Amino acid sequence: MDLVGLLKSQFLCHLVFCYVFIASGLIINTMQLFTLLLWPINKQLFRKINCRLSYCISSQLVMLLEWWSGTECTIFTDPRAYPKYGKENAIVVLNHKFEIDFLCGWSLSERFGLLGGSKVLAKKELAYVPIIGWMWYFTEMVFCTRKWEQDRKTVATSLQHLRDYPEKYFFLIHCEGTRFTEKKHEISMQVARAKGLPSLKHHLLPRTKGFAITVRSLRNVVSAVYDCTLNFRNNENPTLLGVLNGKKYHADLYVRRIPLEDIPEDDAKCSAWLHKLYQEKDAFQEEYYRTGTFPETPMVPPRRPWTLVNWLFWASLMLYPFFQFLVSMIRSGSSLTLASFILVFFVASMGVRWMIGVTEIDKGSAYGNSDSKQKQND
Repeated sequence: MDLVGLLKSQFLCHLVFCYVFIASGLIINTMQLFTLLLWPINKQLFRKINCRLSYCISSQLVMLLEWWSGTECTIFTDPRAYPKYGKENAIVVLNHKFEIDFLCGWSLSERFGLLGGSKVLAKKELAYVPIIGWMWYFTEMVFCTRKWEQDRKTVATSLQHLRDYPEKYFFLIHCEGTRFTEKKHEISMQVARAKGLPSLKHHLLPRTKGFAITVRSLRNVVSAVYDCTLNFRNNENPTLLGVLNGKKYHADLYVRRIPLEDIPEDDAKCSAWLHKLYQEKDAFQEEYYRTGTFPETPMVPPRRPWTLVNWLFWASLMLYPFFQFLVSMIRSGSSLTLASFILVFFVASMGVRWMIGVTEIDKGSAYGNSDSKQKQND
């Protein structure tokens, strides 16, 4: 390991990132709270401001991936479709197999200039998570409980609110509902066999109702579905901890642009279309494991400097008073003060570990009998 790599793996560096992220995130959440005063006066101005504030948070994580880790991302796509990326609203369907696949989705949005306004279909519990969850609330993310009878109206209502959104956005959806593991895959394929559907080797059976209602609600607002299939070279298994340690990964992303008018309007036909899409995604993954590449032309969209500029701004703003406080505590020589600092350091280290832990695959959502019953009804 070289000197730079050794430096990146040090916990003190991780603590600095965590401190800047948490401190700036809470400040930005507070600013977002005050923007609620604008909602009854000028809703579109409220939305535009919150897109910019949201970018200040989410871009810090993208900065870790693109600048700190130096992870490279090659997009395989049709050159005729490429000029449209970032210039239209789109539903992004991404496979859910890696701990950092959400971060790769954000990186895709960032490279085409849409990170601040981009949306996700997320678990309702995430709305209560400080910083990111609260940020999502103010940018009108769509939350679901994964219980269709509850989600039928609430998800449709939330999606309807996005029809007049003033900023371009990617709407990211993981149709599999949870990250791929062998245990979840085995249960999912039991459901597939029970429903007479073809088996998938590299994906879980997609949840079709959420996708169908998204397409129906955003039709004539969203121009296309971007079918995105993600993998990593050399059988890399990327983790957020690896990114934090500065480990460089090599992502390959196959992007197919499918005009929304090509997707059936009828819910049953739309569900059948999605199942067919995932069979094609499975075939692309199988080909990738065999050849090490995806179809179409490889392209590398350039990194934008704004994620790094944003982090440097917040770091300079947050770290100067922190180091002043640290120096004053050390100079005081008080054993109580030093003990308090050690306690804060310990709590912060546990916070870093918790934030990393929520992304780990084996800490993902349960995928058992209740989930199987839900899929039986999809």
